[in-house]
Amino acid sequence: MFRSSLVLLLVFWLGCSSSEPEPSPESAPAEQAAATAAPAGVDAVDDARLLAAADDTGSWLTYGGSYSEQRYSKLAAIDDTNVGGLGLAWHYDLGTKRGVEATPIVVDGVIYTTGTWSVVHAVDARSGTPLWRHDPKVPREMGGRVCCDVVNRGVAVYRGRVYAGTLDGRLQALDAETGEVVWSQMTVDQTKPYSITMAPRIVKGRVIIGNGGAEFGVRGYVSAYDADTGEMAWRFYTVPGDPSQPFEHPELEAAAETWDPSGEYWKVGGGGTAWNAIAYDPELDLLYVGTGNGSPWSHLVRSPGGGDNLYVSSILALRPDTGKLVWHYQETPGDNWDYTATQDIVLADLEIDGAERKVLLHAPKNGFFYVIDRETGVPISAEAFAKVTWAQGIDTETWRPILVDGLDYHNEIVEIYPSPHGAHNWHSMSFNPDTGLVYIPAHEVPYFFRLDPEFEYQPGHKWNLGFDFTVADEFPREVVSGHLLAWDPVAQKEVWRAQYTGPWNGGTLTTAGNLVFQGTAHGTFAAYRADDGEKLWEEPAGTGIVAAPVTYELDGEQYVAVNAGWGGAFALAAGDAAAAAGVRRETNDGRLLVYKLGGTGKLPVHEVIERELAAIPADFDAELVAAGSTAYHWWCGTCHGPGAESGGVLPDLRRSEPVIYDALEDIVLRGARIANGMPRFDDYLDEGDVKALRAYLLTRRAALLAEEGAVSETRSEAVAEEVAGS
Repeated sequence: MFRSSLVLLLVFWLGCSSSEPEPSPESAPAEQAAATAAPAGVDAVDDARLLAAADDTGSWLTYGGSYSEQRYSKLAAIDDTNVGGLGLAWHYDLGTKRGVEATPIVVDGVIYTTGTWSVVHAVDARSGTPLWRHDPKVPREMGGRVCCDVVNRGVAVYRGRVYAGTLDGRLQALDAETGEVVWSQMTVDQTKPYSITMAPRIVKGRVIIGNGGAEFGVRGYVSAYDADTGEMAWRFYTVPGDPSQPFEHPELEAAAETWDPSGEYWKVGGGGTAWNAIAYDPELDLLYVGTGNGSPWSHLVRSPGGGDNLYVSSILALRPDTGKLVWHYQETPGDNWDYTATQDIVLADLEIDGAERKVLLHAPKNGFFYVIDRETGVPISAEAFAKVTWAQGIDTETWRPILVDGLDYHNEIVEIYPSPHGAHNWHSMSFNPDTGLVYIPAHEVPYFFRLDPEFEYQPGHKWNLGFDFTVADEFPREVVSGHLLAWDPVAQKEVWRAQYTGPWNGGTLTTAGNLVFQGTAHGTFAAYRADDGEKLWEEPAGTGIVAAPVTYELDGEQYVAVNAGWGGAFALAAGDAAAAAGVRRETNDGRLLVYKLGGTGKLPVHEVIERELAAIPADFDAELVAAGSTAYHWWCGTCHGPGAESGGVLPDLRRSEPVIYDALEDIVLRGARIANGMPRFDDYLDEGDVKALRAYLLTRRAALLAEEGAVSETRSEAVAEEVAGS
């Protein structure tokens, strides 16, 4: 505000001292109107403008489009009658081949977005001309301290500044015109494996930010920082800490009673990280925050005597001025399967049983769709929106899940739906008040669990989950699928779906033009009729899309923008998911794509060079290969894929150049590729482990060559038969 006042004062002084003649009375009203209508930029994004963001169709001012996070636009110039004429207006290369998850923020003709490694870009919204780029120089060893790719979901804007979290835990305020750092605040203890991938939110002059890292072993919290100074205003810890120490705030005293201290959960952290979901109701003055899984994942390890383990896998309603808890609802008490409640929270006013209710809509990982009274935190309804095998349903008296017996994976392998990838993950859903439907990027993915009886917490970049990672080899790739689901939150039922071949499709946008937009894992961007699901338009995007689109209007023309770039947890470690999606690592270029009616832009065409794999001897002792498989799935599989089958983002280690296998010790133990984000593991592995890893990888390579040889031979026989027949 001070800066804006100085600018206005300077303009006033220059106007008074100018030698130019004063405007005539006839021309003054027109000039005043033009001045009023002139774009104001981020300098003019204040509390009032954020409160009215849903009506600001020329811009997209916050992550979910407005405080309610509905991702609905009132724009209708592009509608279900003309969307077939949509074409690429322009594209902007983000300079990455890793996952791109950011929702673009658009303010008066400028787009602010992020790529991998927390790099922030400012781009002209009409042409794609770059304005500035800010690289926070995240240390590349952070690549080994994040669960789900080196991604970032976007920025927040407020009073002349752009706010962004960095992968290594900083919160930065950047000058919106230059990209220069105004202030930078470290929000985490860097001796612990914390990270930030979420987009900040601005509420009442404060920047709200959480963090991730529960897979590695941290304690979750959400914090508020003064937008002007960067000073922390408050912090709410989502789980209790060391019980021998005073509680940081009174809500933790009650929470501690739901944890068994014999598990010494505080040494691992306890989890509950707030890494994505935030919404705000200005009328009730409540800030809603979704919390993550317990750490370790296994409840038997984390809290052996049982207990709900508050406030993991919960929705918290906080006062934005103080961080004081008003109510909470725990969706998965005692979470045992990584069922986070960090999926986006959507606020809406719905007519239910003849009365208008202020509700909170939530479709978390656990597979149930919740409609919750956002004033009280008491659910109104909850029904499964995907395949669920861990619970029979939700008890409407207690609003607790009715658990299926025998799924605590104590003694044997158990199969669970949904998987830790979720029936719905961070990929944003949207709500259209015209159709009354919610549009969910849904997944159908199972998972196998088995307890690790020898679990011992190891700090650093080791996954501390409490279950046996080696069962990942059992992952049933052939049964996974995904779809766009249109869900009626009042009737709690499916209305329509668009079926895809694979999961991990992008977030959604819905508009007053009776449209739903979504990018896909198989590398397209599509539009559907919102009321009945008919596909009306689809165009190749050059790579898989996991991010959510936005729309904005400039010079009377509507645009639709989306970030493309295959990545994230499933894309890293989903085995042959990339091949099924038609995505190749060589062409996984991260880009901002912007469309308009009549657009004629074209994406660059890449020449894909096929490389024949050289055979390498792989005659190893079976025990050595088995040891290598164990080491691989503990330390490598989460990034390079189960069975060493890459998900299309990071290298497929079965297809490496021969020199890579000979350099494994330098890479794994001495950090030869840290600059590429490949961490070193000498704190955990030794030369013997690397020898076993090499044996396993070369055995998997030999199996791949045999498989591809058989496929090639079959194809040759088919061609020969076809030629003979002709």
